[in-house]
Amino acid sequence: MEALAKLRNCPMSARKMRLVARIIRGKKVNEALNTLKYTKKEAAGWMEKLLVSAIANWENKQNMAANADDHDLVIKTVLVDEAGMLKRFRPAPHGRAHRIRKRSNHVTLVVENKIPLEVDNNSTEEE
Repeated sequence: MEALAKLRNCPMSARKMRLVARIIRGKKVNEALNTLKYTKKEAAGWMEKLLVSAIANWENKQNMAANADDHDLVIKTVLVDEAGMLKRFRPAPHGRAHRIRKRSNHVTLVVENKIPLEVDNNSTEEE
């Protein structure tokens, strides 16, 4: 079973966020959290919060019956898309103005478990 978490309008360019997304894509959740903790990029902080949220969403989807530590949760997909852009102007020489583009992004993170959840034993037993 998989769970989804989204980060919308993160005030950072998508290009910078994709650098961190490539590092954790396909890794186990515990390994990804450790990697993000020691990555010296601002995007790692945003991604770590998003990953913790996705884990909480997965546990909530299981009605709190399952713990994420007992199942091998893996990061299935990480999508980083460009969002809206704030356009500002900075004064330039000779009365001109240069455009400043403050970029933002949307991140979608999906986690899934590799160990299947327990199946009802009554339906699978043969008599």
